Amino acid sequence: MNPAEAYILKQVEPYKSILLHLQVLVEHTLPEAELLYKWRIPCYYIGKRPICYLNQTKDYVDVGIWHSAHLSEKWNTYLITEKRKVVKSLRYKSLEDINDEIFISIMKELESLKEEGFYKRS
Repeated sequence: MNPAEAYILKQVEPYKSILLHLQVLVEHTLPEAELLYKWRIPCYYIGKRPICYLNQTKDYVDVGIWHSAHLSEKWNTYLITEKRKVVKSLRYKSLEDINDEIFISIMKELESLKEEGFYKRS
């Protein structure tokens, strides 16, 4: 079994269900994305470019987005920075917190940005 999948399956509820749901959404939206195990957490890559990571921490699941600086400003109300300069994330405490349409829209926009650099240059 892929270590990233093992990470997801070993989580307690409700985090395991949240992670499994997010996994389905990412893999359905970005079929070319590959689930890898980096920095002891599941990470999605397209080719050599990171797209996002999934991390169960504290009392939520954190979906970290590397190229968040390039995302449309309309997503800012959903993204959390919390003491980070570049990476932003979506956070979910329950399955009900996940808005599939918004998540899928963000993933599709990220796919279009996969060639962009980590930082946004002015």
